[in-house]
Amino acid sequence: MEKIPMTRAGYTVLDEELKTLKTVERPSVIKAIAEAREHGDLSENAEYHAAREKQSFVEGRIKELEAILGRAEVIDPTKLSGSVKFGATVTLVDEDTDEERTYQIVGEHEADLERGLLNIKSPIARALIGKDEGDSVDVRTPGGQRSYEILSVKFV
Repeated sequence: MEKIPMTRAGYTVLDEELKTLKTVERPSVIKAIAEAREHGDLSENAEYHAAREKQSFVEGRIKELEAILGRAEVIDPTKLSGSVKFGATVTLVDEDTDEERTYQIVGEHEADLERGLLNIKSPIARALIGKDEGDSVDVRTPGGQRSYEILSVKFV
């Protein structure tokens, strides 16, 4: 089985979601199903079918999270240094627009562009891996070809 690289923060978020699903969501759904059964005929009982659908989602997500966390390899970026690699926080400047952006390269299950967490499998991250401060990087994105200069590489 292939290990899934992940930061400590990403692991914690997924672990908290798993605990919530097991301790809050699962019991809530079981209770909703029991209440819906008390209403009688299950074939035309919308509450019952909705509760069963939610149960299916919750149980599926629990299994998914258990599999991810079971294969997680937690990497501490503060113990790393050098060129861009997993865990690096990279500040880039778009060479066409002079727009600066800062990303941390993280595992695919913790990626969130809104928060500056870049999936290690994304085109930008793949182009950055192995590069150093001052390097220029050309990236083919869904929006077209982009050129970036790496302003800084930190491991925080």
